[in-house]
Amino acid sequence: MEFAAVALPLALGIIMFGLGLDLTPADFIRVARQPKAAAVALACQLLLLPAICFGLVLLFRLPPILAVGMLLLAASPGGTTANLYSHLFRGDVALNISLTAINSVIAVVTLPVLTNLAIAIFKPGDLSVGLQFAKTLEVFLIVLAPVALGMTVRALRPGFAQAMDKPVRIASVAILVLVIAGSVAGSFDLLMSNFLLLGGVSVAFCGLSLAVGYVVPRLLKIEKPQAVASAFEVGIHNATLAIVIAQGVLGRPDMSLPAAVYGVLMFPIAALFGLWVTRRRAH
Repeated sequence: MEFAAVALPLALGIIMFGLGLDLTPADFIRVARQPKAAAVALACQLLLLPAICFGLVLLFRLPPILAVGMLLLAASPGGTTANLYSHLFRGDVALNISLTAINSVIAVVTLPVLTNLAIAIFKPGDLSVGLQFAKTLEVFLIVLAPVALGMTVRALRPGFAQAMDKPVRIASVAILVLVIAGSVAGSFDLLMSNFLLLGGVSVAFCGLSLAVGYVVPRLLKIEKPQAVASAFEVGIHNATLAIVIAQGVLGRPDMSLPAAVYGVLMFPIAALFGLWVTRRRAH
């Protein structure tokens, strides 16, 4: 547990630092030029997804600790992988970057609030987080401090930031794999006894997240590139962040299992969704 408390936040810090290397203040300002697309995507992320996840948790009858873990995942912002998928499948990558930046800021408030509500509803044993200032500050430091450092490095040393982009991306994928492997190893028996449940709810949640992120903007007459960007931002969650919060902040490795399973399954599901969207665009 002592290793996890140090290694997991450090691992996430590297990932968030890499995100910061890609960001400039202009990415936040850019949202003002297309406020409708950004507002719709954020509404899907912050309002619709927790409701959908709550419904799925009840439908699949997850045990309390896994139910809270699933809602912790739903409360996590979009992952940096969303930018890559958006690029591959012709989404508006600039919108993705802006949404990732804004989501990371908003998550400092929404993630503790939603997780606390889930704990109050499902009552997983003697776990109690509340809205303690120390916990909120910890989330703030884990999420935003490395992003701010990365942005500072980019502003002061743009050449270095550009050179580090690829190595940090590779390290981020490797870290995600290691974090997932550690989560599975730490709660293997619980995973095996709930494997079908977790797999089913993860597939359903990922598929619905992508669909909502795409269909809702299209129904509101938002252009397809922005809708594709919204789909991946809403549909690809930061599983690493959810795992770090569960293990490093809350001290519950078993709560990180939904994020670990989701972290594996989201890649092929997002790719299939991207192929579907591309085919629709071609006709």
